[in-house]
Amino acid sequence: MSEAQAFIKNTLETNDVVLFLKGTKDFPQCGFSGLVTQILGYLNIEYFDVNVLENDEVRQGIKDFSDWPTIPQLYVKGEFIGGADILRDMFETGEIRKLLDDKGITYSVSEDA
Repeated sequence: MSEAQAFIKNTLETNDVVLFLKGTKDFPQCGFSGLVTQILGYLNIEYFDVNVLENDEVRQGIKDFSDWPTIPQLYVKGEFIGGADILRDMFETGEIRKLLDDKGITYSVSEDA
């Protein structure tokens, strides 16, 4: 297992919600990453963010790990949920709240959104 794969595996095992994105939760570096951070922010979900722009091996490693070609990528309790389009659809249909409930993840709708 490569160092990047070990980092990814450990990150997913030690954090309930993980977002691999371009940039950070406070400063996303692409529109798709920004969309997912807005959704997670609206739901007040605590999550660990990994800036794939800081490490090319992690950037490629997460694509290989999930067998998903794009970033951002959201994981909940170690399960790959999807990227920006999937999260947007899940948010619009309310499916994301059901998933969070099923996984035991605490969230609340932001009052200032």
